[in-house]
Amino acid sequence: MATIVHIVDDDASFRASTGRILRTSGYEVVMYESAQQLLHKLPDTAGPACIVLDMQMPDLSGAELQRRLVELDSRLPIVFLSGSSDIPMSVEAMKAGADDFLTKPVEKDRLLGAIERAVARCQALQGGRDRLDASRRLLATLTPRERQVFDRVVQGKMNKEIARELGTSARTIKAHRQKVMEKIGVESLTDLVLFAERLGVLAELSSSAQTNAGRSREPRDA
Repeated sequence: MATIVHIVDDDASFRASTGRILRTSGYEVVMYESAQQLLHKLPDTAGPACIVLDMQMPDLSGAELQRRLVELDSRLPIVFLSGSSDIPMSVEAMKAGADDFLTKPVEKDRLLGAIERAVARCQALQGGRDRLDASRRLLATLTPRERQVFDRVVQGKMNKEIARELGTSARTIKAHRQKVMEKIGVESLTDLVLFAERLGVLAELSSSAQTNAGRSREPRDA
């Protein structure tokens, strides 16, 4: 699948020349003469893509478009282009999530490198999000009792201790534990703990334990 580059610039000659460079380099190109036009035709984020965005444009600036896209939860990476090397402006753009900030006129290799890095970073982040989503779906397949066992196992509790807390037998806990590992798709306790850590489950359990401990130490009314 070819990477799509969305060029947003009010300069028609720049759009045309940049579009030719990108097409000859193997990219698919979509052009917009204004930021508002891109908002009206909000690009699909399913495949590899990138926005090459001019900072200074009439009506809606590049920075304002960036803010709108963040509000819309767009995950398309942005490479900013500007006619001036405004350091405060570039710093603000990068803080807001831009992948790069280049000054016009920009060399072909520098532009292509910025686009390649932006797309690669975006794909890596999306891959991580996809893996987390898949892990969350696996966790959601656990029954309420299996989730109770899971939470205690990843905290390092033994079967007998869990059985006492849940009012059942160690044999039953062992069976639940085996079922949990089958559903999650792991073969060792270490892998199960790493799974919980990636999802933030251990941090949540630790925070909850600290909160409960704090409440238990609160003075009671006589």
